[in-house]
Amino acid sequence: MFARLPRQVSQRALATRRSISSTYSRRSDALFVHRDTPYNNPKIPFEFDAPNLKRAEEIINRYPPQYKKAAVIPLLDLGQRQNKGWTSISVMNYVARLLEMPPMRVYEVATFYTMFNREPIGENFVQVCTTTPCALRGSGEILKTVCNELGGIKPGETTKDGKFTVIEVECQGACSNAPMLVIGDDFYEDLTPESTKSILGAFAKGQKPKPGPQSGRQTSENAAGLTTLTTKPYGPGEFCLPEFQ
Repeated sequence: MFARLPRQVSQRALATRRSISSTYSRRSDALFVHRDTPYNNPKIPFEFDAPNLKRAEEIINRYPPQYKKAAVIPLLDLGQRQNKGWTSISVMNYVARLLEMPPMRVYEVATFYTMFNREPIGENFVQVCTTTPCALRGSGEILKTVCNELGGIKPGETTKDGKFTVIEVECQGACSNAPMLVIGDDFYEDLTPESTKSILGAFAKGQKPKPGPQSGRQTSENAAGLTTLTTKPYGPGEFCLPEFQ
């Protein structure tokens, strides 16, 4: 098509052509390719301790023997918890041997699900949700507060003392209590910059603040107060015909 156009016109068209994406492309194989490091290589031993081995056997026994590979996700999670919050190549290889699976099948699972951390994390793993409902409720300010409060680190980084790792995550399923963040297995909801600082301060001291809404409301109840079911519930048979009472 361009061969039919004058040379200057075709060059001008090519120069002003806009690609579909204007975002800078950054390619990385970090999520999918393992490379041995001093802290993450197959020579580092790993196996479940006695309590976790018993737990793993209970999980495996939930499945028929020919389908025990279905236990790969809970066993990887168990291994990650024992391995200080991250899934090393040794954890994956051990789970593969335990389930009699090709190691590659375990690698595929561990690299697909973001719940498995492929790099070491801090003692307190802070996940800040920034999906649309939280964003509309100020999650950007919460993320900024977290990073500033932890010494100016950026999402994906760990504090120098190893106490905190911060990442930005997608929806955690607590949209009605936005904005929120997760630390460990606990949700902290209805956050403000002030309550966020208080939570981080407690963890920094080795304490564990009460999870859930930080606004004082119960679970996900209406922030404006109760508007329905404000009277005594009907008893059995009330307002029914006599023969049904």
